[in-house]
Amino acid sequence: MPPSSHSRRIFLQTLVASAISSPLLAATEPGALIAYVGTYTSPLQNMRKTQVDLPPGNGRGIHLFEVDRATGAMKPCGLFEMGTSPSCLAFSPDKKHLYSGNETERIGDNESGTVSAFAIDPQSGQLKLLNSVSSEGKGPAHLSVHPSGKFVLVANYFGGTVAVIPILPDGSLGPASDVKKDEGTLGPTKAAHAPPGSFAISGHDQAHAHMIEADPSGKFVLHSDLGLDQIYLWKFDEQTGKLTANTPATVSLPPGDGPRHFAFHPKGTWLYSLQEEGSTVVLFDYNNANGQLAARQTLSSLPPGFAGSNFCSEIMVSPDGRFVYAGNRLHDSIAIFSVGEDGTLTFLTEEWTRGDYPRSFNFDPSGQFLYVCNQRADNVAAFRVDAKTGTLAFTGHFTPVGNPSIIVFRDLSQQK
Repeated sequence: MPPSSHSRRIFLQTLVASAISSPLLAATEPGALIAYVGTYTSPLQNMRKTQVDLPPGNGRGIHLFEVDRATGAMKPCGLFEMGTSPSCLAFSPDKKHLYSGNETERIGDNESGTVSAFAIDPQSGQLKLLNSVSSEGKGPAHLSVHPSGKFVLVANYFGGTVAVIPILPDGSLGPASDVKKDEGTLGPTKAAHAPPGSFAISGHDQAHAHMIEADPSGKFVLHSDLGLDQIYLWKFDEQTGKLTANTPATVSLPPGDGPRHFAFHPKGTWLYSLQEEGSTVVLFDYNNANGQLAARQTLSSLPPGFAGSNFCSEIMVSPDGRFVYAGNRLHDSIAIFSVGEDGTLTFLTEEWTRGDYPRSFNFDPSGQFLYVCNQRADNVAAFRVDAKTGTLAFTGHFTPVGNPSIIVFRDLSQQK
């Protein structure tokens, strides 16, 4: 249940006091391309007395970089310090606001993570904190913005809950309009499709909501639960911000495989689900009329012959829909698949991420570069994308960032 109004007020005042906007590290060129990198952090000094529940982290908050559009290199241009691990970021549809999921389990007496709203300066790209609210669960690991631009959707990994948070007219956040708690049977610790010799055991001790996102129409919302080996299917009421179970309400993945992230194909009729412990990619046919899924193909995210432990991370479809990319942690690679005319995948190759534990990656707006957040290597590595073959070529550019978790881009030359 949401905290009382009194505890919520203390909770938000504490969080706002913990965020410090740092001065610019370098002047930003007019019309620049800005990258925002969310990180895992340690609590700031003035937060330690509030008992922020976090592991040590090398990041300092949300790091800003100006991107060289020709070479892919990045240089620091700003920092918004946060001691609450802003590990997931998402823009409003018009990109005037940025939202962060802050992956804490507790701040003070509140056993919950937080979600923060920022206004983006249209000239410099710098961030101004508007407010922060409870994520209504511990450890928010993923958030997205509904296509309407009226709601933030957040998945709380340690809380096993998902929440709908209204976006107010000024871009700030209101209290949650709906909260759902995942219920079901826990999967086994041994994944059905784990590689030989795998000890990849991460989250089958309890429910773990790992990702939430609306379909392209906004009429349905899907979220994955790693601990329950299920993808939940919801009808979404844009007027009330309420979730209602679809029919069927869930689709199951193989026991223990642990669905983590998923990605829609641009056509909107295929969905690719990545399993963290099973190291698999599953193709689902998606019925956008009724929000239902039907599995059609399963294949490994690892090269033939691999044995040992691996934890999958991110999955993305190229902007043109011709390729799918899947992240492997411990193997430290990105698997590259071609997409057939019917949506089926064919494994092409993999590319070493030039770092340890690639938590996520993202394309720049042009689609020419792909940036990998190597969480344990404390760097972001830049790769050039071959549009014809889908392959990746390392540019030689490393950007030092402590424990990077996510990277997103704002093109200041395209004011909306």
